[in-house]
Amino acid sequence: MPSPAKLDQKFVWHPFTQMRDWLRREPIVIVAGHGAVLRDVKGREYLDANASIWTNLHGHRHPKINGAIQRQLKKIAHSSALGLANEPASLLAARLVSIANKDCNGMAKSARKSLAMPERGSGGSIANPKLEKVFFSDDGSTALEVALKLAYEFTRRTRGASARPRFLSLDGAYHGDTIGAVSLGHIDLFHRAYGGMLFKTETVMSPYCYRCPFNRAKPERDDARNYRLCHWECVRLVERKFSARKKTINPFAAFVFEPLMQGAAGIIPQPAGWLAQVAEIARGHGALLIADEVMTGFARTGLAANVSTRLLLANYNLPRFHQRSQDKLFACHHEGVQPDFLCLAKGLTGGYLPMAATLTTQRIFDAFLGEYEEFKTFFHGHSFTGNQLGAAAALASLDLLQTAASARARADLQQNLHDELQSLWRLPAVGDIRQVGLVAGVELVKDWRTRQPFALRERVGIRVCEAMAQRGVLTRPVGNVIVLMPPYCTTKEQLHRMVSALAKSVAELG
Repeated sequence: MPSPAKLDQKFVWHPFTQMRDWLRREPIVIVAGHGAVLRDVKGREYLDANASIWTNLHGHRHPKINGAIQRQLKKIAHSSALGLANEPASLLAARLVSIANKDCNGMAKSARKSLAMPERGSGGSIANPKLEKVFFSDDGSTALEVALKLAYEFTRRTRGASARPRFLSLDGAYHGDTIGAVSLGHIDLFHRAYGGMLFKTETVMSPYCYRCPFNRAKPERDDARNYRLCHWECVRLVERKFSARKKTINPFAAFVFEPLMQGAAGIIPQPAGWLAQVAEIARGHGALLIADEVMTGFARTGLAANVSTRLLLANYNLPRFHQRSQDKLFACHHEGVQPDFLCLAKGLTGGYLPMAATLTTQRIFDAFLGEYEEFKTFFHGHSFTGNQLGAAAALASLDLLQTAASARARADLQQNLHDELQSLWRLPAVGDIRQVGLVAGVELVKDWRTRQPFALRERVGIRVCEAMAQRGVLTRPVGNVIVLMPPYCTTKEQLHRMVSALAKSVAELG
């Protein structure tokens, strides 16, 4: 029988992969995993340094999640959500709504005061909505597609059928690969080919401090958010965009964003206070907020996530802050922002099964209520919506996330990651190191003093990740940014090995 590697190369088409390159070498074939360790068909072991493409929370083969799935398998794996309900999905929806509606204002006010963030506009007087309804789907793209369609139709129904809702998202935005989600995206490399299929959306500057044209600071050996010199020009541009659109007959229906950190754009973190300010602007102009927490959700952004670790340590009593922040499972809550649509996937099931959820408000839900013959139904669905296995895994994952032991482990991992990353500043090719909670991006450049980037054709990010794989560490770059996103069970020693492999691989660039 042919080997799995040969079968793969003969039959499988991989996502976001140049298959000519793929066919030039034997692929790594993963057959097992435990905790933060993966094992291939040849018995070699690797550390999973990107949590299996940003999905795995608690590690592979976690006994609690395994047990939940096995118990559910003894009952039923899946039944349709069209005309039927099921127990695990109902419990999960109630649990997500409960978590999402926990107070998210106290920390934002505390952080604003500690870091001297500016107050804007209404001073936060526009109340956050309460999330009360959950629409289940399959993955991050579909979670965004649901929010997009709901926001579009809600706007038409409240502003009149002649309205043509428009959407605003950030430069470098990536919200998935379905047509609606791609329309919200602004990464030409990914999206240019589909231009003729897409509807037009508008874009506004991303707060990319390291490469911001308004940042007058010279490069330092530190996270660019810590030494930036600017006047919040990025926020002013958002305000101008909304003001200009409001003068037209079709103001923005919604502002779509990844809170605290953009993933596929290049692991780009937002400076503390940016999210609170732009959310206030959007609400002041009557726009809905769509938060894409596909990557950032379920505690991935850690404690005091929108504050750099240095500022966190300087401004907070860390043990007390851990206790106060352990239940902040969603990134937008760190700045006191509650969106109208909260889009979740990836870590929802702990990284076990494909499942997504879009949380929204009673106000949105009510716009789709009517008599059968009015056809106000939300005509959208997925065959595996709310499937029992995924819901059972998600409930077990949430149980784990909300324990005190898990919160302490995440806090320790965040601090250990910060400490390990400091060793990389000695490397001339490291231009910026940006960490938000348990996500880190290391941007590689030709010259850190000028921020001169490597050309993508040099494949620097790919070469470094290939060298890391040879050292037993698996991750995937975003262009020339190396991503480290370890599972929450990663030990201090394993984390050291991950960063050490990265350091040695970058040093080989010369």
